Amino acid sequence: MQHFLIHAYDYTDAQALDRRMAARPAHFEGIKKLKETGNFVLGGAILNDEGQMIGSNAVLQFETKEDLQAYLAIEPYIVQKVWEKIDIKMFRVASI
Repeated sequence: MQHFLIHAYDYTDAQALDRRMAARPAHFEGIKKLKETGNFVLGGAILNDEGQMIGSNAVLQFETKEDLQAYLAIEPYIVQKVWEKIDIKMFRVASI
């Protein structure tokens, strides 16, 4: 399994938070499925200084980068235009 670190920042237009909240149930359903299959390691919302959600981060694991891309192709926060900027890096979990 390969680990991937994802930092995704939301759009900043006036409707961005509304899109996030509308897509959130489907996003969580997808994350629950990833957890059941062992692909979800950890993740959560990125907050600004006021505690408002402005993005997401996650560590996911997949056999291949293509498997990750297949998941991202159906990720509600991408499909429904919640995430504007997405940075994905390979990641090594420290074994301590």
